[in-house]
Amino acid sequence: MSKNLFDLTGKVALITGGNSGIGLGFAEGVAKQGADVCVWGRNLEKNAAVVEKLGEFGSKVHAVCCDVSDEAAVEKSFAETLEVFGRVDGCFANSGVAKSGRFEEFSTEDWRHVMDVNLDGLFYTLRCAAKHMKQRAEAGDPGGRLIGTSSLGALMGMARVEAYGASKGAVISMMQALAVEYARWGVTANSILPGHIETAMTKDNYANEKFANAILPRIPARRWGDRSDFEGIAAYLMSDASRYHTGDSLLIDGGFFLY
Repeated sequence: MSKNLFDLTGKVALITGGNSGIGLGFAEGVAKQGADVCVWGRNLEKNAAVVEKLGEFGSKVHAVCCDVSDEAAVEKSFAETLEVFGRVDGCFANSGVAKSGRFEEFSTEDWRHVMDVNLDGLFYTLRCAAKHMKQRAEAGDPGGRLIGTSSLGALMGMARVEAYGASKGAVISMMQALAVEYARWGVTANSILPGHIETAMTKDNYANEKFANAILPRIPARRWGDRSDFEGIAAYLMSDASRYHTGDSLLIDGGFFLY
């Protein structure tokens, strides 16, 4: 094994929802270690900005405008990714949305939207990646990394976000099954469970003084997480150092779940 355990030179990472927040943290982490990166996101301006930003690390970077809830769009976007890079060594299925509301009043439309993105989108994306990695292994080039972004909300009851929690709980189950099914081809599968992380999706919560006063004292690290807290775990999971680590659920929460 190389003395640089996290050297990702020659590897390609695909990151959905990689133009901001946690996904951008993943992208920065692997790019800093030499990986080439393909980012999927729906916002063209953010996509362009992340290509410029990640390019500063010397990596080859490409962005694709993709709505992961659209099966055909995912298939097309994965084909474009392979056309540009030739391979995908690590796939971070990270795109996600949240809808909140009283459960008895929660609309079927909102439920379906959360599942369309958080669960169906993850399925479409990882199906493409797993198929590619299996085919590559059968041709004599084994290995690969499948990573699904779950949530602390999969483990703890969080009122008014039942759809989100349900979708993220399913992510854990799917990744565990993938870990078993694809191990023979040298492919690992793991879930990352973020805790209370400052992103565009959560900023309104953390700006709420009542919410902040209730939650922040329960985080042993005494701060909200940010995207930089996901650089290291992304580099590790993409690297050869994690080749025997599979089927795990990795909490990145500053100790919140323990306290």
